[in-house]
Amino acid sequence: MTEITPTATERPRLAALAEFWHYFSMNRGAVIGLVVFAILVIVALFAPWIAPYPADQQFRDALLLPPSWMEGGRSAYLLGTDPVGRDMLSRLIHGSRYSLAIGLVVVTVALSVGIVLGVLAGYFRGWVDVVIMRVMDIILAFPSLLLALVLVAIMGPGLFNAMLAIALVLQPHFARLVRAAVMAEAGKDYVTSARVAGAGHIRLMIKTILPNCVAPLIVQATLSFSNAILEAAALGFLGMGAQPPTPEWGTMLASAREFITRAPWVVTFPGLAILITVLAINLVGDGLRDALDPKLKRS
Repeated sequence: MTEITPTATERPRLAALAEFWHYFSMNRGAVIGLVVFAILVIVALFAPWIAPYPADQQFRDALLLPPSWMEGGRSAYLLGTDPVGRDMLSRLIHGSRYSLAIGLVVVTVALSVGIVLGVLAGYFRGWVDVVIMRVMDIILAFPSLLLALVLVAIMGPGLFNAMLAIALVLQPHFARLVRAAVMAEAGKDYVTSARVAGAGHIRLMIKTILPNCVAPLIVQATLSFSNAILEAAALGFLGMGAQPPTPEWGTMLASAREFITRAPWVVTFPGLAILITVLAINLVGDGLRDALDPKLKRS
């Protein structure tokens, strides 16, 4: 039986991965956040099989039941039920799909647009840089939630429009970050050598400079992921994001706020879900920053 050994090209990658995990794992909070986030992803992927009931199934004989460990609760509804008799646990599990999908879509759109604009501004400089950066400054001059709220009000309430609005609000952060990284890399010797060798503008921007700007983008994307979930939950709470009966956590908070005094569990559990998810993602982002930024690596 032959032993499989890494090839010469795989060894540097394995060494880099081992170094990354060494610095990442030194941050205990980041490891805990990664575990929690992994559990959330698994729950979201297998929600139809994990959830006890469909998200919209109503039980007319079980309106506003408390959690099972409270007086009046039932073991069939572990976290109780909402005002129309839907199982809270099932709705939270299905809601994880929406919240994680929102973060993924928003970050993908914002990252793609931000990279394009940032590379163009940092590489060509001059009037291209001035025009792009002034537009980014105008977007950043508005409070993010207020601007997203105005955009959704113009386009119409709904989850898709909310994601587009949040992506537009977040993409200036990526554009400015990429611009700064490209400007720092553009004057280095390897870029000059590639230009002398005859590399065109597209090749210089995409294949030569951009790969060396990835590390800060990963950290920013992680933090923007949590921001997107928060912004979407806020829009849902204000009635401008996902619309009922969608089991999105912010929308669940909005539909249950009038019962906060007589049935506090209907707002407590969606709020805790948002809190835990955002905290876990932020902890992972903190660990990524420690592992990817040479200046912050611990001895």
